[in-house]
Amino acid sequence: MSVDIDIAGLPPERIRFCPSPLAELGAMLHALAEPGHHPGLHGWATATASALDADLADRLTEADFLWRSTRSDLLLPAVPRATLAEELDDLDRMDDEDFTSAAFEITCNSEYGKGWPSPLVDERQRARVLELSAARGPRQATFVARMLEDPGPLRGWLRRLLEDCERAFFNDNWQRVRVQLAADARQKGDLLRRKGLAAALEAVSPAVSLGEDGTRIVVDKLTSGRTRAGREHGVVFVPTAFGWPHLFAVHRPGWRPVVQYPVAAAELPQPTALRLVQRRMEALSHPVRMRLCRTLSRGPHTTGELAAAYDLTPPEVSRHISVLKKAGLLSTRRRGRYVLHQLDLTTVARLGSDFLETVLR
Repeated sequence: MSVDIDIAGLPPERIRFCPSPLAELGAMLHALAEPGHHPGLHGWATATASALDADLADRLTEADFLWRSTRSDLLLPAVPRATLAEELDDLDRMDDEDFTSAAFEITCNSEYGKGWPSPLVDERQRARVLELSAARGPRQATFVARMLEDPGPLRGWLRRLLEDCERAFFNDNWQRVRVQLAADARQKGDLLRRKGLAAALEAVSPAVSLGEDGTRIVVDKLTSGRTRAGREHGVVFVPTAFGWPHLFAVHRPGWRPVVQYPVAAAELPQPTALRLVQRRMEALSHPVRMRLCRTLSRGPHTTGELAAAYDLTPPEVSRHISVLKKAGLLSTRRRGRYVLHQLDLTTVARLGSDFLETVLR
């Protein structure tokens, strides 16, 4: 599974790396709404939330469907600007149909990526949006109904909310991280020019790669999607200091593809390929292999020792050992004519966090 971005015929200059104030504000709002996704930001989230004015905190709760479970496409600008005000101006220039569709695409539409018409003009979509919003609670249902009835006032309300966030906490944090984000974007752009797209994507994240035929950017996620980067619009990569472990990819039909990626830091683990996480979990799901792991966690053992301990034949043990080795869960060394296997405790300990990072990615 992955999100694939078709870049066939796309000139390299149409691939941009650029920080975005609005995208970073979206990442901060998500971390405040779901601190459990971001254990490294727990102290920041607690301190920031406790310092919020009660009225601002209440308004954030009313609109948090735009950033709580995932991120609305509205918060990932296709044209990053230098200031939040400029990016909010771009949102103001969107027509009501596009704005409303993007606002409800994630939380109130189960068919993201299919390019359905706006609920402002399509009765089927309007009914779907109202039904799904009602399932998410009365506050969201009221918000959605008001937006569908008269988008203008709600759009103004939302802009004022984001501007209040800028004054309350965003501006100080943006000033702290914007230099780091700009430097990261420059470094990725330099890699693109000097070594090519494959090297630049590898530096973005191990979960982002160039397809074998060189015509696709592949974002390794536990979801499936496809989009095309037109020659006019290209692709934008937006670094974030507050976004780990999430890796967002906007692939809405007709929109410029945008990928928001967390900047690398020594304290953050590198993403593990989805297929490898699946292989490791499947390897550990067999009861015999679980029993073998118990013994191998205590020290190195030969195939013969394991066969005798569990009343299995050596070929049976070898087959199970082979599965565990292919999953990268064992280390193996030779001592004379004996081959010793041992459970890689570091890898197994990471499996829980690897799984969590993969599903949150």
